[in-house]
Amino acid sequence: MAGQRIRVLHLSDLHFGSHDDPRLEPGLEGLIERVDPELIIASGDLTHRGRVEQHDRAAAFLRGLARPVVAVPGNHDIPYTPIARFTQTWKQFERHWETTEPVYRSDTLFVVGLNSVRPWLHQSGRLRSAQLRSAAEHLEQAPETALRIVVLHHHLLGAPWRSRKKPVARRSEVLAALVDAGAELILAGHIHQATMSERHEFEVVRSDIRGVTVSIAPGLGQPRPDRRGEARGLLVYESDDDELSVETYIWREDDWGLSALRRFPRGRGPLAAQPTPT
Repeated sequence: MAGQRIRVLHLSDLHFGSHDDPRLEPGLEGLIERVDPELIIASGDLTHRGRVEQHDRAAAFLRGLARPVVAVPGNHDIPYTPIARFTQTWKQFERHWETTEPVYRSDTLFVVGLNSVRPWLHQSGRLRSAQLRSAAEHLEQAPETALRIVVLHHHLLGAPWRSRKKPVARRSEVLAALVDAGAELILAGHIHQATMSERHEFEVVRSDIRGVTVSIAPGLGQPRPDRRGEARGLLVYESDDDELSVETYIWREDDWGLSALRRFPRGRGPLAAQPTPT
């Protein structure tokens, strides 16, 4: 429907089982009441060590937020022990979420989840060509006016603060494939630092080519509370026909505080200029 505003709340890196903060859940419920998102997206690392009880707690937390949830796994969501890591890789995740590559459909949103985790890799992530083809096939089914989102765990943008974590393998090819498939917003986590960019900010393309916003959420969890550059946070996306805004919220001891707001064009046109103050 033309003019309808779409809201999505993006969490990542919850790390249940490490430095959990009991104040977060009621605080997040209050924020959700204020922003009223259609959907919650959790882009991996729901748990810290992939244990049964950690998966149970993470799933209970997310489902307790009373909104539909799209969740993809992170590298911390598979078993920590070597044998189970390869023989029961997705058992606990799929017990709660059924699939590692969910698809959400509505008149306003079309979300495709991709599993970038590989059990033989500790931190790095990969996507197979078949996964990218499958994402393209799904996105072809999206309603014309729906905001098309792809979510994975491993990032496609460099961290603003120093990090040893590498982006998803072949990230230029991955980005190009998702743009060609029609993705408008690509979400990830992994680095525990918020960063975002519109495609035209880092890649020279023709002006008539549709742009895409790439966005990395800060971590909701804080497994290393003394590491600089890793505040607890989350992102809220709001979109209409022409514009996408991204709000960054940071946890401030007892409530969520808005710390940044960025606006990006949606589609092929540029952002409308702000009126000059008089």
